[in-house]
Amino acid sequence: MNRTREAARSQGYVETLFGRRLYLPELSGGAPARRQGAERAAINAPMQGTAADLIKLAMIAVRGWLDGAGLKSRLIMQVHDELVLEVPESELKRVRDELPEKMCGVAALRVPLKAEVGVGPNWEAAH
Repeated sequence: MNRTREAARSQGYVETLFGRRLYLPELSGGAPARRQGAERAAINAPMQGTAADLIKLAMIAVRGWLDGAGLKSRLIMQVHDELVLEVPESELKRVRDELPEKMCGVAALRVPLKAEVGVGPNWEAAH
């Protein structure tokens, strides 16, 4: 955390693993409360931003897979780190089997990516 804070002060920004930047001009002065808020953002942004990048990449991969495979299943929304799909019963087994691989294949990290599939008539029931 200290290294991230120091790097953010010297560069004026932090980056996600994919290179997306969050600029934090408040680190270089201003009111103490604003500076402390920018320090907290500097520490959180690389991890939270990388998570956001990963789910965006997963959305693109899943959409491409669904379209390319000619499936009738549809990606209908994203909720935090989850993708919600409408899947016809006839495609359920295939989507259940292949979706985690599509989502986890968007990046090679030092830690494994993991995706689980929940099924239900609505988002709440799928949990």
